[in-house]
Amino acid sequence: MILVSEVGPRDGLQSISTVMPTAAKFAWIDALVAAGVREIEVGSFVPAKLLPQLADTADVVAHARRHAGLTVAVLVPNAKGAEAALAAGAHKLTLPLSCSETHSLKNLRKTHAQVLDEARAIAALIAAQPIGQRPHFEGSLSTAFGCTLEGSVPEAQVLRLGEALLKAGCDEVGLADTTGYANPTQVRRLIRQLWDALGQDKLTGIHLHNTRGLGLANALAALDTGLSTFDSSQAGLGGCPFAPGASGNIVTEDLVFMLQSMGLDTGIDFDRLMQARQVLAAALPGEPLYGMTPQAGLPKP
Repeated sequence: MILVSEVGPRDGLQSISTVMPTAAKFAWIDALVAAGVREIEVGSFVPAKLLPQLADTADVVAHARRHAGLTVAVLVPNAKGAEAALAAGAHKLTLPLSCSETHSLKNLRKTHAQVLDEARAIAALIAAQPIGQRPHFEGSLSTAFGCTLEGSVPEAQVLRLGEALLKAGCDEVGLADTTGYANPTQVRRLIRQLWDALGQDKLTGIHLHNTRGLGLANALAALDTGLSTFDSSQAGLGGCPFAPGASGNIVTEDLVFMLQSMGLDTGIDFDRLMQARQVLAAALPGEPLYGMTPQAGLPKP
């Protein structure tokens, strides 16, 4: 089964000026779970003054945890954020490490060495938890395919940072095309290189953007190579506010349609997914929503 990890409540909402009411976030998450979504990145533990859109993340985690079987994921920028995530009870923590150090300084205001220090501190916090209560810890290799601030990113640097994240205590790494630079050939090559360097079990997922229209092509390349987890955002909301020109994520509705039309099981009911989109639309009136499949509808059987 392919895991579609919905990142709209974090990556999508952080990129728009509108602050979605907490109750609306609850309703959106409930609708996504009803559609069969099994993992949702519900927010980020960052200072509210930086991202007021995500100031209620602890409350959203608490609500999402009511859904049995749902993996409640959050992004944490540092050990302080991880402490808050642990207190809230998140099941999965993701620390972004930008392979472009220029982007890292813009996004987290930290060098590579400083982010790795945070990774070690987070790993220690997790290790101090009771064994059955330790969340999964992912280190995200952000801007792995290129950076709007720095340009090309050497693949050798991505491999070095992936090894460093695992050594610092991450359970696995994720591959992220934060700025929409990737192409299918590059996706295949970098996945294989990381597998050779780290082990196939240490990289299972990818986070892709559709900035230049290659999102689904890159997802298919990753799928054919062997990855099984794909981040996407309902209605294509999202993009990094600290990477100029990095527009939205893969549209969840389009990704699910592509996978299921290929005969692959995502566990997601498309009609109910469209109902979740209606909940989202009602909560963000006037906000542009994207997706080819929602516009065209499903083909007749």
